[in-house]
Amino acid sequence: MGFIIAGMHIVVAPDSFKGTASATEAAAGIANGIRQHYPNATVTTLPMADGGEGTAQVLAQAAAAGGQETQTITLPTTDAVGRLTEAQYFLAGHTAFIDVAAATGLPAVRDALDPLHADSYGTGVLLADAQSRGATSIVLGLGGTASIDGGMGILAALGAAAHDARGYALPKGGAPLVQLDSIDTAQLNIKAGMVDFTLLADTRAKAMQAATMYGPQKGAEGEQIALLAGALLQLCKVTGTDPETEFTGAAGGIPIGLTWLSRTLWGTDEHARVVSGGAHVAKALGLAEAISQADLVITGEGAFDEQSLTGKVVGTVADLAAESSTPVGIVAGAINQDTEHFTAELDQKGGMPEQLARAARGIVKQLG
Repeated sequence: MGFIIAGMHIVVAPDSFKGTASATEAAAGIANGIRQHYPNATVTTLPMADGGEGTAQVLAQAAAAGGQETQTITLPTTDAVGRLTEAQYFLAGHTAFIDVAAATGLPAVRDALDPLHADSYGTGVLLADAQSRGATSIVLGLGGTASIDGGMGILAALGAAAHDARGYALPKGGAPLVQLDSIDTAQLNIKAGMVDFTLLADTRAKAMQAATMYGPQKGAEGEQIALLAGALLQLCKVTGTDPETEFTGAAGGIPIGLTWLSRTLWGTDEHARVVSGGAHVAKALGLAEAISQADLVITGEGAFDEQSLTGKVVGTVADLAAESSTPVGIVAGAINQDTEHFTAELDQKGGMPEQLARAARGIVKQLG
């Protein structure tokens, strides 16, 4: 371990460990474990996110670190099944950072899953509030939703209404969209609809995959999955969206509704962009440059599996590290996938900070 003592530079850039540690807490635990045993090592912590829960906070922290005054806004709204709740987002200058999971997240409604009628209305409340406070740009993290409504709940919160062929308003949720014929914008909050949207996806799923791939984790099964897939296809038809376009299936299809809204108001697709959440956050943090100057980068997440290297935080970090041939260490609660990178599984002994610290030390030992 002489090279460590001589001053190795380690970048720590984990995702959150859902339900147990935020990305910031995970980075601190890993960094502390390294510093305790290798005090001469230089450790740089850059908590990461990929569009899932915690993305807004990571981006707000990056904005604050860059000198922008950042506010945390908390307000009443509704969860995915319509119950009153509170949610927060972050405002930095004229940019709002919002997680769909803050209001429409899956954990809050695990006791009342309703895949056919859950909706994203509560997220729309946050978007409208952000615009009213001066936001002209909204960066929306799409991961962790409990709804499969194609973003129609958000549009409803902004004043749009989904109608069937007879002109009647449709009930909330994804399933009723099988009868969608038109979207009425007569009462639309135009100012809120015309902000610049950057939608951060943590999956490249196509429209139908919002139901077929992610429906089961939101409670959908059997005929419900088929019904929701058909509803999303109908929404694509009405909005002129190609259902084979990547990212459209993120967050229960929210990109379908929001890109249609922006295109309708602006007459162009330039004001609503769907991008890889991991790549966007990495750029905001200057992660590529930090990794290129490091001797080792340690990342991590709750469970490392076949999806981890495809657009998630771990995959984003690994791809950046490959560009500069920097070794990669992966800390996870469970390692379910073989990889060429160094790995360490949490041992479940003691609190989360201690587990992360021990795993981090294990990574460094493997490198030595």
